[in-house]
Amino acid sequence: MGSQEVTDWQGKHVTVAGLGVSGIPAAKVLRGLGAIVTVVNDGDDERARAQAAELEALGVTVRLGDGATLPEGTELIVTAPGWQPDKPLFTAAAAAGVPVWGDVELAWRLRELDGRKPAPWLAVTGTNGKTTTVQMLASILKAAGLRTAAVGNIGVSLLDAVLGEEEYDVLAVELSSYQLHWAPSLRAHSGAVLNLAPDHLDWHGSMEAYAADKGRIYEGNRVACVYNVADKATEDLVRAADVEEGCRAVGFTLGAPGPSQLGVVDGILVDRAFVENRQKNAQELAEVSDVTPPAPHNIANALAAAALARAFGVPPRAVRDGLRDFTPDAHRIAHVADVDEVAYVDDSKATNTHAAEASLAAYESIVWIAGGLAKGATFDELVARSAKRLRGVVLIGADRALIHEALTRHAPEVPVVDLGRTDTGAMLAAVQEARGLAEPGDTVLLAPACASMDMFANYNKRGDAFAEAVRELGA
Repeated sequence: MGSQEVTDWQGKHVTVAGLGVSGIPAAKVLRGLGAIVTVVNDGDDERARAQAAELEALGVTVRLGDGATLPEGTELIVTAPGWQPDKPLFTAAAAAGVPVWGDVELAWRLRELDGRKPAPWLAVTGTNGKTTTVQMLASILKAAGLRTAAVGNIGVSLLDAVLGEEEYDVLAVELSSYQLHWAPSLRAHSGAVLNLAPDHLDWHGSMEAYAADKGRIYEGNRVACVYNVADKATEDLVRAADVEEGCRAVGFTLGAPGPSQLGVVDGILVDRAFVENRQKNAQELAEVSDVTPPAPHNIANALAAAALARAFGVPPRAVRDGLRDFTPDAHRIAHVADVDEVAYVDDSKATNTHAAEASLAAYESIVWIAGGLAKGATFDELVARSAKRLRGVVLIGADRALIHEALTRHAPEVPVVDLGRTDTGAMLAAVQEARGLAEPGDTVLLAPACASMDMFANYNKRGDAFAEAVRELGA
């Protein structure tokens, strides 16, 4: 089913794999286009049955509790991004010559439906920082007077953005490695890979496969492939990409930028990529103080967002105004309160070691609250690089022993409180223990380096528990 058939869905047999945030919109859209739609889903619980009833009322067939068998007559599978490539359904599809798309691929193929003039995509991926960067980018684009939205993996359906009544000049698109894996024909105006660190390796099978899927964001870029100068793997992905003639590699760095880079000089964000005579000239874009919070990894996010916006022709003033207008989401290196001259910072979103390391690098003297579900991660590198900043550590959660062992090896002099608890009340105890370790001028930092589901419903609930505990300290 090639792109030339994209307007002819009448009577096409399409199987949608998975209910949920991507599967349900995909099934509704395809049914509305006249396709014969079957949804298959592994789960068969009360929520799934309610979703199935909603779809069946629209004429969609739903098969609960059996996501493994390929429905007879299937011509195309549209999958939820999280379904692993080695699932039996996809093995059967490959044997039958049936293509598999994700919801991003479907949105890309449908963007010209009914003669629409599609908005270009400025696309962002990376192990950490994607959501913040995309939100910064949307803020900058809006400051330039452009009609835009932050969409994709950020929780806003690309199908809704592409097919909705609102018209956009450009879209700021967050893409996960899963989504990129299932989006073979995506061709962005410009794309960025912020960083690469081991993550989701159980899904991808290897670091090489994970990196290759991230690198798909550069395929067919028209104007700029934005990479992280400090992370050579991102530049390697640019070199490997097949881009349109004239597309440029544009780096971002926390140091002084070279030609074709954006960077920082004396507290100023500077562009040496999208200026005339970039060998000699530079353009001031904003001040470091315009970025909230001005932590190093967040400055990097701002530079990546600025590079994509500048690739789209946005003027310097809009970069400054957009960064000033931007407020980060909760639980992302958020200052909660100062108590007895100690700052308490919530970075519950730091759910892996790479994110936690970036968070720890933002402060000089830290009492670190860490632990949770490790998801197969190891902590030696994180602890070794951060040891000199640690005043003390408080450990919670199911896999805290792994962090404790790394601390014993690489920071034996740092005092550690191992709470030995996984109940939700452990957070109050952790904050109280951290208070006892902290001295005036220190930062008590929740940057768990782990997932939250051993103790909390999600990282938001974990961050809320931390903030609540801090408020009790100050009461």
